[in-house]
Amino acid sequence: MSKEKVKVYIYTRVSTTMRIDDYSLDARKAGMKAFAEYNDYEITGENEDAGKSGKSIEGRAEFVRMMEDIKSGKDGISLISLR
Repeated sequence: MSKEKVKVYIYTRVSTTMRIDDYSLDARKAGMKAFAEYNDYEITGENEDAGKSGKSIEGRAEFVRMMEDIKSGKDGISLISLR
């Protein structure tokens, strides 16, 4: 009997255009995917808010969408980049 994989979401965000250039969202996403693969997690969703402040969820449509999916019990948990 095989063990069911833990299901996760990936969420990436940076607050400004400068940070988008300096801190590649693709590199962050690749790091989270590598972490998920290493831990044998199943990625069920990917959400990204580029150029959005982390001070509140206002204006962060993808974060809100991800949280609604989690609250509804749709797929799993969330991996969040905090930088």
